[in-house]
Amino acid sequence: MAMASVMLPLGTPAPPFSLRDVVSGQLYSLDSFKGKTALLVMFICRHCPYVAHVREELARLGRDYRGSGLGIVAISSNDPAQYPDDAPDKLKEMAEQQGFTFPLCFDESQEVAKAYNAACTPDFYLFDGGRKLAYRGQLDDSRPGSGKPVTGRDLRAAIDAVLANRPVDGNQKPSIGCSIKWKT
Repeated sequence: MAMASVMLPLGTPAPPFSLRDVVSGQLYSLDSFKGKTALLVMFICRHCPYVAHVREELARLGRDYRGSGLGIVAISSNDPAQYPDDAPDKLKEMAEQQGFTFPLCFDESQEVAKAYNAACTPDFYLFDGGRKLAYRGQLDDSRPGSGKPVTGRDLRAAIDAVLANRPVDGNQKPSIGCSIKWKT
């Protein structure tokens, strides 16, 4: 079922997290991205058709901004008991198949998703150098079956603005995707 992101107030501080990358096993936290001008936190999963629709663009974002001032971390918080495709081993397969250049962490307790008020996959949160929320919303206007190309236009414009120390357009549209699959 399609759901819109919550749209946290701009300026909200980035909630702390400490999660392991499903590929390397390395532990990541906000401190892991200390030297970065911006931090993109993405809530994704494997099974959702909305995420499947944009996976290649997510990989491209990682490649295009690698070596820049942007830190990127993806987090999957879905309950793998309900959705086995979202279990860490399956997430690792997806990250390797897509060639993700950023960590994909598993939020087993779902506490990180709750702290970010994540509602759907994909859900995007872009924080500035002070780790204040500068953008939350959609990747672009494309949706599965819409016929619109996946460009990442909205998110890329926000990233470029933060990296250039320019204001981000305040007219931000919510992301749309599958609801987070909460444990029962």
